[in-house]
Amino acid sequence: MSRHEVSENENVITHGVIWQQLLIFFFPLLFGTFFQQLYNTADAVIVGRFVGKQALSAVGGTTGTLINVFVGFFIGVSAGATVTIARYYGAEKKEALDRALHTAAAIAILGGIAFTAAGIACTPALVRMMGTPEDTIEESVLYLNIYFGGMTANLVYNMGAGILRAVGDSRRPLYFLIISCFANIFLDLLFVIVFRMGVAGAALATVLCQLLSAVLVLAALKKGSGMYCLKLRKIRIDGKMLAKILSIGLPVGFESIMYSFSNILIQSAINSFGTNTVAAWAAYGKIDGMFWMVINSFGIAVTTFVGQNSGAGFFRRVRESVRQGLILSFCATVLLSLFLYFFGPSLLHLFTTDAKVVTIGTDMIRFLVPTYFTFVCIEIFLFVFFYRFGI
Repeated sequence: MSRHEVSENENVITHGVIWQQLLIFFFPLLFGTFFQQLYNTADAVIVGRFVGKQALSAVGGTTGTLINVFVGFFIGVSAGATVTIARYYGAEKKEALDRALHTAAAIAILGGIAFTAAGIACTPALVRMMGTPEDTIEESVLYLNIYFGGMTANLVYNMGAGILRAVGDSRRPLYFLIISCFANIFLDLLFVIVFRMGVAGAALATVLCQLLSAVLVLAALKKGSGMYCLKLRKIRIDGKMLAKILSIGLPVGFESIMYSFSNILIQSAINSFGTNTVAAWAAYGKIDGMFWMVINSFGIAVTTFVGQNSGAGFFRRVRESVRQGLILSFCATVLLSLFLYFFGPSLLHLFTTDAKVVTIGTDMIRFLVPTYFTFVCIEIFLFVFFYRFGI
């Protein structure tokens, strides 16, 4: 067998041609993130078109920023579980992997309960503190209360999908997102247009589809075979494993909070310019998500390759995974930046027909898109340091 061939029983992440396997792993992640973006964008498009710019501001302005504080922190913490599980999977340490898997599930459930309570309690004060335009405050609070009510399902899905990707399965999370995405669009249309539930309908559709995603990912983990299998009766916190996961995940979570805090300051400043600017920023945020879905997918792909190869002791492949991932993500960023710079303004019309909102959004795109290349190294290099020093 040549050095470029991989036997049927070998793990392609630790033995395959790196750039090829990176792309094979990347594209399901990309499509999954695309459907996640479509999933989130459907609310904004439907309420913006059929309810109005105040509803668009409520769904995508202050609410999106506050949601990112909570969800971004948890995804950062869950990265500790992903890193740990990927390394144990690569090293074929089944007992440690089992403890990490069930501890991660417990973290998601407990975290969801805590975030629901904190989110509902803090929402009214935070919305007002950020200077949200008066005509969108009531709908913003309503949307957030419903959204936080379904936070446990959200966190369970994110943790479960991260676990599946850590063991090299990027396809099933994609399938689950496709199913929930189309369900979300259907329910958005039903609740917002047919039942005329407005912002509440969009929030309820999102929560129900997050519940569907959580059920699907739990079913997949329960049917796992070989190295991993989730058993509900074994879900509990293992103290040593929790410490290991948090030693990696908390720094990532706090980094996310710092990003979110800066976004809160930006959102607060934008709120002071009025509803048109808030709506434009909300629409731009959905377009901006196209870049982040690409760069995050490369980051997750490289994270998995680094984790499994590090666990297996293949450190040359670790270095090559980082180098080749960096090259691929930079090329993708340049192409996407050119596309968004020239065609991004046309995409704004998907969200609103208000000429003032479109003009403001176009200025945002033309100013911010040329800076995208500066984020490439952050996403690719971030977890390398945690693999090197965190375990």
